Parts: sequence; structure tokens; C-alpha cells
Amino acid sequence: MTARDGQGGEIGIGAIHCLLPDERMKVGDLPETGLLAREEAEFARDSGVETVGVFEGRATAGLAAEAVRGLGLGAAAAPDLLILVSPRSPDVLLGSDVGQVQAESGLTGTFSFTVDGLGCTGSSAAWALARDLLVADPGRESAVIAHASRPTGADRVRYPVTVIGDGAYAMTMVRGGRPVLRAHRMESDGSFHDLFRVDYKSAPWYEWREECQSADRYRFELALHSRQRLGRLVQETLADAGIGKQDVAATLMQNVTAGAFEFYETLLGLPIHQVCRLHLAEYGHLGAMDVVLNLQRLLAEGGLKRGDHVLVLNNSPVAAWAATLWEI
Repeated sequence: MTARDGQGGEIGIGAIHCLLPDERMKVGDLPETGLLAREEAEFARDSGVETVGVFEGRATAGLAAEAVRGLGLGAAAAPDLLILVSPRSPDVLLGSDVGQVQAESGLTGTFSFTVDGLGCTGSSAAWALARDLLVADPGRESAVIAHASRPTGADRVRYPVTVIGDGAYAMTMVRGGRPVLRAHRMESDGSFHDLFRVDYKSAPWYEWREECQSADRYRFELALHSRQRLGRLVQETLADAGIGKQDVAATLMQNVTAGAFEFYETLLGLPIHQVCRLHLAEYGHLGAMDVVLNLQRLLAEGGLKRGDHVLVLNNSPVAAWAATLWEI
């Protein structure tokens, strides 16, 4: 799937608001740490995560709504669209988490819907979809994207993937926004749909445990797919924009493990920006929020000039892959 400039002008980011907890917990102090098997405990210790942020007792829809309110949108700036990137598990069945976010955010005239089933890659899919929907209808001016990260059950160590922290974000995609979404590619592979699962019907939430069908399939087969897919997607995305790797000022990705940064640096021949490692160590993995938080901090720190290009990579174990090129 490709995104290119078309009718309707350039679409970019209007604002980003990230919500992070003040409370931090060391990975070694997590309640489940003492119950982990030796291999799981070694994984958590070597993941690159030092602490995770904790929003005790908060639900994902409420956190996402708080992040949207943090954008400070008035009635005159109400967005045309609200896209919720789905959490790991919905707060209610048969109800509507995105409807709750819309109601608690006061976005009464906004059409709301959810992007689901893509895991971490959901944010990348959402900003590409928002851009395409604004380009498709000149009457639309803006879209809000929101997401909240919380663990599925009580455990935060997600072996063999990462350690989960809490957070939420909201961002706007608007006409004339900067940075501009210059090019985007994404793919998915449904054959990995059952690699991870939670049997939520047979136990209360505090007994939910994520099951990995095969750690070796995750570490080897899915890793091979990611190597092939992301390598090609990066080449195609840069080609769509008419630039090469030497023209990329910074590369960001999701924060899963320290080893993942090294893997993709070697694969792509592009250095992963240090903000990713800093956020991984401090907050853990924030699901679909990672790439937004990393991009916000990169923009806030400065050092980039107008016209510079930022490449954002994203993938997930479901499996889905995305590469997005932003122009500052």
C-alpha cells in the first residue's frame, strides 16, 4: 500500500500530545519477576528496559480520551475524524471504546472508528489512512489519532517480545501540517495471526496470560520475514520520495528490545536514533505509542531543519510492517 501526494495538498502533523505516568517501577520489582522461568527472567533483564511507567487502575479508553483533551482542541477546531488505534484488549465487549473516547473528549460532531488487528503497526496505518481520507475529501480538514498502552492482563513481561509500560497519545493530521507525510508503504501477513493469544473467556482478567505458540517461530521465522519485508519497504518508500538512504536525517522505530535496534541497524545500514533507546530504558514498550513518542521527542529536541527527512519504521508480531517518510 502506497501513499503519495495527490489532490488536496500536503498533509502533515498538526500537534502531538503524549501522556506518561509519573510513577516508575523497576523491571526487577515487577510482581511477576519472581515467578519467571530462568530464560524469561534473563530475557527481561537483558531487554534494555530498566523501568516502566505505571498508570495504576486506569482504563485504556479513559487514558486515550485524556490524551485527546490534552491537544486543547476547541469547538472551532473539532476534527472531522477520530481514529482510535486499538489497545491490546478492549475495555468492554459489544460496547465501543472509540465511542467512549469521542464522548469523553467532547468531539460530538466527529466521525469515530477504530483501526484494529495490527498491533504496534496500527499507528503507522492510522496516520496513512488519515492522510488518504483527507486527500480523498477536500471538505475534511483534520483527523485525530489516539491510542493508550496498558498490559493485557496483570503481567508486563511479554516473553519473548518485550516489557510493557503504560502511556497514551493523541495527534492530529491536518492540511498544511509539518512534518509532511511524504511517502508510506505497509504490508501484513495473516499466517502469523495466531502466533500470540490470550484465552480471555476461561479466566478473569487478572489471570490472563499471553501464550506464544512458538518462541522459535517468533525469533526466527517472523524475524526473517521482517528482515525481508522492512528492507524492501524502506527501499520502496525512499524511491517513492525520490531520495536515497544518504538523504535520511534520522531513523526511528518502535521500542521493543535493545537487540532489535542493533538488528535493524545492521539490516538497513541506517542508525536508529538514540531517543528510541532512551524511551525503551525509561518507559518500556508502549505498543503503538512508541513511534509517536519517539517522533515527538525528536521534533522537540531540534537539530533538524526544514526539508530534512525522517524515516519511521514499525512492525508487530501479528504480523504487519510499515515504513513512513516524513519531511520536516
